[in-house]
Amino acid sequence: MNVNADTNNDNSTNLTENKVDSAAVNRAGADEATKAIAKWVATFSATPIPVLKHTARELARLQSDEDNLSARAITAVVMNDPFMVFKVLYYSQKNKSKHQVQDLIQVEQAIIMMGTTAFFSNLPPAPLVDDALKSNLPALTHLLKLIKRAHRAAHYANDWAVLHIDLHADEVRVAALLFNLAEMLLWCFAPDKMNQLFAMQQINKNMRGKDAQQLILGFTLVDLQKALIAKFSLPPLLTKLMQEDAANDQRVKNVILAVNLARHVANGWDDAALPDDYLNVARFLRVDLERAKFIIGVPV
Repeated sequence: MNVNADTNNDNSTNLTENKVDSAAVNRAGADEATKAIAKWVATFSATPIPVLKHTARELARLQSDEDNLSARAITAVVMNDPFMVFKVLYYSQKNKSKHQVQDLIQVEQAIIMMGTTAFFSNLPPAPLVDDALKSNLPALTHLLKLIKRAHRAAHYANDWAVLHIDLHADEVRVAALLFNLAEMLLWCFAPDKMNQLFAMQQINKNMRGKDAQQLILGFTLVDLQKALIAKFSLPPLLTKLMQEDAANDQRVKNVILAVNLARHVANGWDDAALPDDYLNVARFLRVDLERAKFIIGVPV
């Protein structure tokens, strides 16, 4: 009897079984994540998306001032609120004319196409984020910080697109503004879970964000973001701009650099990741390091 051969066969069998078990566990986990994401997408589809209180106040002021009411004035207010931008783009895409060949990704263009009367009738600035989170001030604070970061990223992306002579810089700006839409929505609709996620990441600084998200939420924010874009039929160009695996595309690279820089700046101008960001921006804009820092607005 060959004992070594039997032992090797047993080990081989165990390894095979372990691989099968691991694959089954991974599939089960993926299935659960897909179901969880589907539930959230259904929630966002059936529930009015909240907007910022400032947005509601400014739109009410514009609506009462007919002499100064225009698509451009409305756009200026809408662009300060990622949720309102999302609502406008989704509405325009959902109600697209059968004769309309191109997708609308510019907010002002979308508002012009629908008209100011239809805008106020079909896209009321309600409910309010502040009301939704009035009993959870930590979540409201985190959300407002995230929105501020999104504005900074959108500002960077727009400026760099102009420097690259991009004739549609607004599209890049919108993509940067909505890059973290899934996270923003969860701060509104699942504040307790998001507070848990934030606390875990503060305690475990070395833990990958995706791992923490999987543990607390049951899925990753990137996967939820992709599902949202698909479900709400947002323009294909916006989809491409928000895919990190298309990073060689100039516009996608612009958005990712802007989002990363804004995230690191939010930690303070002494964040350890910023020197690499400056170098990456310099390469992207084809300028020297000092010029890149000047364009970014690094404090002297």
